Amino acid sequence: MTKNAIAGLIAAILAPGVYALDPVIIKDIRVEGIQRTEAGTVFNYLPVKVGDTMTDDKAAEAIKKLFATGFFKDVRLEVDNGVLVVLLEERPAIAAVDFVGIKEFDKDQLRKGLRDVGLAESRIFDRALVERAEQELKRQYLSRGHYAVQITTTVTPLERNRVGISFSVDEGEIAKIKQINIIGATAFKEKELLDLFVLRTPNWLSWYTKNDQYSKQKLSGDLESLRSFYLNRGYLEFNVESTQVSISTDKQDIYITVNISEGEQYSISSVKLAGDLLLPEEELIKLVKVAPGETYSRERLTESTKAIADRLGNDGYAFANVNAAPELDKEKRQVAFTIYVDPGRRVYVRNINITGNSRSRDEVIRREMRQMESSWYDGEKINRSRTRVDRLGYFEEVTLETPPVPGTTDQVDVNVNVKEKATGALMLGLGFSSSEKLVLSGSVQQQNMFGSGNFVGIGINSSKSNTVYSFSYTDPYYTVDGVSRGFDVYHRNYDSTSLSTIGTYGAKSNGGGVRFGVPISEDDSINFGLAVDQTRLKVTTASPQRFQDYVAENGNSNSSIVGSIGWAKDTIDSRLYPTKGYIHRLGAEVAVPGGDLRYYKLNYQIQHYLPLWRDYTLALNGEFGYADGYSNRSLPFFKNFYAGGIGSVRGFDNGSLGPRDAATNESIGGNRRVVGGAELLFPMPGMGQDKSLRIGAFIDFGQVWGTGEKMKAADLRYSTGLAAAWNSPMGPLKFSIGQPLNKKDNDKIQRFQFQMGTVF
Repeated sequence: MTKNAIAGLIAAILAPGVYALDPVIIKDIRVEGIQRTEAGTVFNYLPVKVGDTMTDDKAAEAIKKLFATGFFKDVRLEVDNGVLVVLLEERPAIAAVDFVGIKEFDKDQLRKGLRDVGLAESRIFDRALVERAEQELKRQYLSRGHYAVQITTTVTPLERNRVGISFSVDEGEIAKIKQINIIGATAFKEKELLDLFVLRTPNWLSWYTKNDQYSKQKLSGDLESLRSFYLNRGYLEFNVESTQVSISTDKQDIYITVNISEGEQYSISSVKLAGDLLLPEEELIKLVKVAPGETYSRERLTESTKAIADRLGNDGYAFANVNAAPELDKEKRQVAFTIYVDPGRRVYVRNINITGNSRSRDEVIRREMRQMESSWYDGEKINRSRTRVDRLGYFEEVTLETPPVPGTTDQVDVNVNVKEKATGALMLGLGFSSSEKLVLSGSVQQQNMFGSGNFVGIGINSSKSNTVYSFSYTDPYYTVDGVSRGFDVYHRNYDSTSLSTIGTYGAKSNGGGVRFGVPISEDDSINFGLAVDQTRLKVTTASPQRFQDYVAENGNSNSSIVGSIGWAKDTIDSRLYPTKGYIHRLGAEVAVPGGDLRYYKLNYQIQHYLPLWRDYTLALNGEFGYADGYSNRSLPFFKNFYAGGIGSVRGFDNGSLGPRDAATNESIGGNRRVVGGAELLFPMPGMGQDKSLRIGAFIDFGQVWGTGEKMKAADLRYSTGLAAAWNSPMGPLKFSIGQPLNKKDNDKIQRFQFQMGTVF
């Protein structure tokens, strides 16, 4: 029974004249005392109407129902010559809810939260709700470290039976962690253990991370990190005995004390398998990551049981149960493990359900699925399916779940949930260099045209030296087998007269081509294509002599038919935020008979992502290129390799590395190129699992050599610096600051690069 109902019952029992009411026929009903409530509302709650007989029971029921509405503070019933008089005293209404002194929270959000629980303008005033709101507001402040907060709630009566509610807040200063102590640690230094904690005493980054503010959730996570640290190093009996969190009398400093019991360090004496193995024991034992004689590690043991469960999952046993039971020998400080295997029933997939794809068509996702409907469950194929969908680059998040089908024991569904992201991009580039000063570029791309998975791109690049207009189209599933087909058309106008780094010449090119990609395995593909190009060259007496000689020998107009072929192997886990895997690319292009040119170019590139610890990833990159002419033709100078700048060796100006013209000191490119580097990638500190911003500390190296030059490691240029990539609300932003490490006298420097865009 509700409080209002109880109050109504008590009022009904105690109401004078009601309990001993003689039965009377109601001739009329009159309502008195209401100001805001409509009389019709009152009539709806009355159990009698004109012509009915009024009794004690009906009177008590009427009072209970009117009290239960919550609109009234007092209810009385009287009968005067057959007229039922309902005397009401309304509860006050809330005229306004105001906040004073609040800086930590958004006032509009607070008002919305109070409105959701019934505390808002025009609502009936309920003091219990006001008290609950005050306590919740105080709890929120305490969760953010405002332990000295003082909240004063004032309820002011106003005319027309209304009240104003004001929450006056003195937030006080945020309490900071003054000290964290770990008591009982002997095997490891306290400083080493405290480095595992997210919570810490104030440092130079605390203003951003807020990790110097106490949080119960963060402390629980830190204690679990501490536990894992010990269990992974053999301390099987490690235990957190207690934790104490205290605050100074002025409520400004917090002291955290963690009492631990390390126990003894255990080694593994034996590991054996038991249960219904299904597979040969020799095959399963190879999946066990721990061995006799090693120090016990919970992490490696967990990996072992998971590997066995995953292996059984590949054969359809989706609910395999694999557990390791320990047997401790405390005298010898050894532990023996028996891994019990219960495969359960073999299951198959009933349906694959796709949700969240408001823009992308179902088929775009389904064609990446390697797990098929009505076939046996295969854990490896399901994981592969998730990776392939994530690699599309169309979604911010991809999750796969395999819930059992209700009422069955041998069926599961595969539920694929995606979160769409903007796949169109209007890119605007802005660059600064000592040579071109200001570089503007732009492009319009749609990776997922009309949700079909097809790529369309229109590019415009405009700088003092280079203007490019291009159009590209790619259908990744030109055939149902995954053969892709693409077209490219471009117009390029290049004039390096204004540049101080690259040899002076001009070139106008028009061309286009078609390309195909053929998958040969899950990770490998072969691509090939054919393109035509018409280039008209312009050289002057200010051009490098080698450029002038080429035009004199071959003319200033060159047509070419270029065939290309390549191989790629791609195992990275995500296009948006790669953390592991690698990409190999091997490509060749050849100017074939039918055109004026005879040359070939070979290029090999590898990118490798290695997960290190937590959210840190090491990205390695290497690239080698070689080019030359054939059939007594020289390599066209406009097909030379260049290095320096963004995409190769950051910190050096674009294309500035390599051979130079003796007379003009301008870069003329070369026929061999080596570029590489390493980059430590990590999320912005304090952003948790947010993948929108990633920082990189890099080391780049590279160089270009011309025909006849000997490739020497001493010629390589090195640079280091910081880079950032941010998928911001207004579009992708990229920053790069590079510092050369072994700059030579003639080298050109480009330290800063910035790129911005907007997505749609």
